[in-house]
Amino acid sequence: MNDEKFMRLAIKEAKSSEGKHKTAYGVVIVKNNEVISSACNIAKKTNDPTAHAEIIAIRKACEKLNSRDLSSCVVYSTCEPCPMCFSALFWAKISKIVYGISISDLINLNRRQINVSCDFLNKNSNSKIEIVGGFLKEECFELFK
Repeated sequence: MNDEKFMRLAIKEAKSSEGKHKTAYGVVIVKNNEVISSACNIAKKTNDPTAHAEIIAIRKACEKLNSRDLSSCVVYSTCEPCPMCFSALFWAKISKIVYGISISDLINLNRRQINVSCDFLNKNSNSKIEIVGGFLKEECFELFK
């Protein structure tokens, strides 16, 4: 699997948002080297605080695959999933998460976040999700400037 290729698609997804609803959060879900779904955060646009990129991408992937089991899928995200999104990824049985910047990085940028990492949630659940953080971190950081 080409992690760099798919992370660049997540970055492109974040950049696709426009105007006052511009976001730095983009996600791509991949199965067998094929993009199953992609999304950017639309929480501001829809006035829905749950409309994070991961949640939207999970919904699209489950619909496309006609299954709520995404155990053979990998998520590429410009940012570490928040606790809500990690929980949804856990319930969808995602096998791997690759993200750019961390929740700690966002807090350092004065972004409102719950300071609980995916690693912490992964270790404190019966999850076996593989987590790779800091991937193309500098490029993802640029989205937040």
